[in-house]
Amino acid sequence: MHWLAEGHAVSARRSSVSVLVAVLVLALSNAVPAGTSAATTNGWQRKVAPRVVLDTAGGKSASFVVMLASQADLDAAATLPTKLAKGRFVFDALRAHAARTQAPLRALLDRLGVEYKTHWVVNLITVLSGNRDLVRALATRSDVARVDTNDWARSSIVPTTPPVPAPATDAPDGIGWNVTRVKAPTAWQHGFTGQGMVVGDIDTGFQWDHPALKAHYRGWDGSAADHNYNWFDEIAGSPTPVDSNGHGTATLGSIVGDDGGSNRIGVAPGAQWIGCRAMDVDGEGTPDTYIGCLEFMVAPTDLQGNNPDPSKAPVAVNNSWFCSLSDGECPDQSILLAAVRDVRAAGIVPVVAAGNSGPDCSTIGINGPPAQYDESFTVGAVTFENSLASFSSRGPATFQGTRIKPDMVAPGEDVRTSWPPNAYAFESGTSMASPHIVGVIALVYSAKPSLLGNVAATERLLERTASRYNSAECDSNGTFPNNLYGYGLPDAGKAVRP
Repeated sequence: MHWLAEGHAVSARRSSVSVLVAVLVLALSNAVPAGTSAATTNGWQRKVAPRVVLDTAGGKSASFVVMLASQADLDAAATLPTKLAKGRFVFDALRAHAARTQAPLRALLDRLGVEYKTHWVVNLITVLSGNRDLVRALATRSDVARVDTNDWARSSIVPTTPPVPAPATDAPDGIGWNVTRVKAPTAWQHGFTGQGMVVGDIDTGFQWDHPALKAHYRGWDGSAADHNYNWFDEIAGSPTPVDSNGHGTATLGSIVGDDGGSNRIGVAPGAQWIGCRAMDVDGEGTPDTYIGCLEFMVAPTDLQGNNPDPSKAPVAVNNSWFCSLSDGECPDQSILLAAVRDVRAAGIVPVVAAGNSGPDCSTIGINGPPAQYDESFTVGAVTFENSLASFSSRGPATFQGTRIKPDMVAPGEDVRTSWPPNAYAFESGTSMASPHIVGVIALVYSAKPSLLGNVAATERLLERTASRYNSAECDSNGTFPNNLYGYGLPDAGKAVRP
């Protein structure tokens, strides 16, 4: 367990068992404590996820998340002219709102001696360990919207099969077929390599000093490394970027990878990267780790989680995580949706892998967030032959109404990319497709900095300049966008044109 401050704060105040019992008795007695609605005292179960009820059965304790009823209003962010202004407004508004509205609940938890973490990107508190009585006491409060699961869940996007080792290069000039397919070299020829842009990646960690990644890490100045504001570990608190799985290193390679020689594997080699580890060696994460990493992207912190600074936020963030609703391991969709919405409000493009549940229709989001959100820019995978990969999840998405998904596609089968330690591998999956979009966004912003922070306009540009693939499958209209390819494959050469 790592002990953090500011937005990642953990309270570890403990009191005696007798005090805990006394306060819980008070919370559940006829004398309803402050912040509790008497009308909901007997209906507390309606606010509690079944998984939490199961996890706390028989006197057991479990970790769970507590979402507050009041969430900050960020509508004014859309009227602000720059990404920096949006980011600062969103950060200030969210953190101030969380500090004010969480105060009574935190006071109660402190009196109980309960360990917890606070978040502000969603107005939420993670209880690290609590029993059924505590769950009931929290659920009866009028300032609590929901008590939900914080179980560890394997992301279906992270593959379980080992990577296929790759040769020294797969092209005479070292440029991967996938990089060429999205027309990144055309953008380079026009002088746009992603220079001046910072991208983010949330995954299993990263081998920061991989030959194809080190020179592009914002924490490396050419002679020394400074991981503050450039790396955060929600899994184990490592002060140095690590990747015991390999998946994160692979996704990052497709965004920025370039060793200066024969390994030109990334779309935006002129961009810099920062990263956050939300999944462990087995590809498992929790709602708390995912939310914590999204929070870090909105306002990066030092290694202790202190002094958040929204001016250091990336322009786009790659999300290769997936949270399973079908297994009961993911919280109510509104919780993670709020986090994605707030990232977007801060002027950061939330790019999301579509998932690997194909080839059936309506498989995007069938298991859980965030691919099905309208607020996510969802990416499916195509093969070398430009057909949709068999594993790529299809639309339509059916969360909060039916909508076309994915938004776009990118190369995602047999993609040569970086792999730890200091190696290369062929990887497949929609999590290999989504990094291409992040890279193209960096190219676009280096060509058109006036678009920075305007997420909707950025998405429209990518869609308008895409190579089209018509389809009538999966309730599509026969043209585009459709539920297999979305608007199609990005064309970075067209997108960077004046």
